[in-house]
Amino acid sequence: MVKPSLTKIIYQTLQGGKNLAGLVHKELSTKAMEFLAPGSVPPTDEIPIDLINDIRLSMTRLASLDWEEAEKNLYPKELLFKSPWIEWAYQYPMIWLDLPSTWERRKRNKTRDIPKEINSEIYPNYYLQNFHHQTDGYLSDHSANLYDLQVEILFNGTADLMRRRIIRPLKESLMAYKDHKYDALKILDVATGTGSTLQQIRGAIPNIELLGIDLSEAYLKKASKSLNNSNEHLVQLIRGNAEDLPFPDESINAVTCVFLLHELPPKARQNVLNECWRVLNKKGSLILADSIQVSDSPKFLSLMENFHKSFHEPYYKDYINDNIDSRLEESGFRLIEAKSHFMTRVWHASKL
Repeated sequence: MVKPSLTKIIYQTLQGGKNLAGLVHKELSTKAMEFLAPGSVPPTDEIPIDLINDIRLSMTRLASLDWEEAEKNLYPKELLFKSPWIEWAYQYPMIWLDLPSTWERRKRNKTRDIPKEINSEIYPNYYLQNFHHQTDGYLSDHSANLYDLQVEILFNGTADLMRRRIIRPLKESLMAYKDHKYDALKILDVATGTGSTLQQIRGAIPNIELLGIDLSEAYLKKASKSLNNSNEHLVQLIRGNAEDLPFPDESINAVTCVFLLHELPPKARQNVLNECWRVLNKKGSLILADSIQVSDSPKFLSLMENFHKSFHEPYYKDYINDNIDSRLEESGFRLIEAKSHFMTRVWHASKL
């Protein structure tokens, strides 16, 4: 029997600690809400013990796959340990201070409590909401500063593990350009947010040209601080709508899109996929990652239902019953493959 290396043991310990920290925070914050703001408690369903065991097993499999792919040099092992611990330590008390306003928003069903100074005319109406009941929606520095840690807590420390599931299909798609140097290729990350997905891509594929687009100026500023503060290649960040990408036809070699579709109404969902197809060149591929759905993960249905009940996600229930494969085909994509990992489903779709 081969003994695990010290690095692997450290990784497993780290992931176990992050899993536990997420669970403890959710348990404590729920107890605090029940005591301090009982009218804000969402009507969620109890999770049976068999499903809890399935969740734990699914997270364990995800971590094992993450380590395995690092062992195969799909990405450097440094990525597995690259988290802004000092920044998160500073932000964690701010999450607790922000909870009462989140509870109040949920209690009063205030879903459009956005900053008054925002020019609403430059955003689609569906975007001007407090997704997750979070303060300011996606439209302030305060929201951008807390977002990554909030997502890590939500997914029990597995957010980056799930983001890294796009790297294998992304690298496979780039094999279509094996006669090109990486620095001649362009990857566009749609709805790049704070740049977390681009950080994973750059760690795995250095020297490639990276672009990111997002509607939120605040989130792009946060992304720029994270991505463009070193001697590495500059990442181009653009404020824009994914329904109308500001790039010429067939100008991008690969497109990634992570955790966007479930926050879009159906028509916008299709428009984004159409635009991804348009900007890709003939050898290009779209690597899409989003929430699992009822069709591929029926045993996790109660988790999906509880997510919808606990957080303001107005289009999530439609999304989990949507046929994304058919939407990709309608856009023109072919050779569609999909796999699920814990709470994330990843699609690889080619333009040819």
